[in-house]
Amino acid sequence: MQRTVLITGASRGIGKAVAEQLLAKGHRLCLGLRNPARLKRTLLDSESVLPVAYDAGYPEQALDLVDAACRWAGEVDALIHCAGILHRTPLLFEEGQEAELEELWRINVMGPWWLTRAAWPQLQSSGHGRIQVLVSMSGKRVKGRMAGYPVSKFALMALCQSMRNEGFDHGIRVTAICPSWVNTAMARSVSSLQAESMTQPQDLAGLMASLLELPDAAVPFEIAVNCALET
Repeated sequence: MQRTVLITGASRGIGKAVAEQLLAKGHRLCLGLRNPARLKRTLLDSESVLPVAYDAGYPEQALDLVDAACRWAGEVDALIHCAGILHRTPLLFEEGQEAELEELWRINVMGPWWLTRAAWPQLQSSGHGRIQVLVSMSGKRVKGRMAGYPVSKFALMALCQSMRNEGFDHGIRVTAICPSWVNTAMARSVSSLQAESMTQPQDLAGLMASLLELPDAAVPFEIAVNCALET
């Protein structure tokens, strides 16, 4: 089944890997990017891909992104949230770090909320809508001294549950993807784990691509992917 998939955060890391996998499988992609020009002369520079300028921190851009996708493809029946930021803000943050907490909330929680709300009529009318949200294992447990980032991810997990409850009877299926360390620039900036020991973006993308092929009765709500044993 060919879908029209709206993806955020597709210029790098996991989002880019997901977009490349879905393009190879024949889906149409509308990509929300801060800098659409970055796709020039890449695998995603394709007639089946619509790049649109989008910043998750600005709610008015959510509806613009959905409108652009609908004008181009006529519909949106899948939404994949990969955009997100990381700040290592601790519980006892210093004066001035309040801005980091506000940005974490705006990008990691409200960004997916605004865009899901904007795309909801399209997802519902399709009768088989799909939403995938890149949450992180940090939305299930807190390790170390970081506080702001996991708090935003716990809130994002709650948002996923709310999406599921709201959309289930309309055929919308939601999956929260919760990886631990994935070999991306973001993970390498905070983890001492060797890159080859981390989950690879392409492997996670393959998993996420396969979810779009499952029938309503077989779509999991939550998938935890951990590259190391946790106790």
